[in-house]
Amino acid sequence: MLMPKKTKYRKVQKGRVRGLANGARTVAFGDYGLIATEGGRITARQIEAIRITMGRKMKKVGELFLRIFPQKPITKKPAEVRMGKGKGSPEYWVAVVKRGRVLCEVKGVDREYAKKVLQSASYKLPLKTKFIERDSS
Repeated sequence: MLMPKKTKYRKVQKGRVRGLANGARTVAFGDYGLIATEGGRITARQIEAIRITMGRKMKKVGELFLRIFPQKPITKKPAEVRMGKGKGSPEYWVAVVKRGRVLCEVKGVDREYAKKVLQSASYKLPLKTKFIERDSS
């Protein structure tokens, strides 16, 4: 499972996912990409599911690039515990994704094949996504 090796703080506040992404808004490494059309959180398990699915579809042709990494711990209190007594312990990790962020990229395959691969990846995601191409200019 993906998670940071070291963090400054063990627990973080919830925060909000609003506005446009600051970075990773264009296809940089591949020829085609998958861009988020809405904000949200993607868990480490979902990222792993994308990686496995895309890897299976790509077989040994082309190259794939994941542009997101889970850096935020999500805490949870145990079942049937009374209110209070502090914040729960970290359960899983998420990547906070804003609108307009490139999630993954594909290189070395034709357009139709890339579209099929990225479409299969988008089924694993909790966000709405869109297929984009690298600008030729």
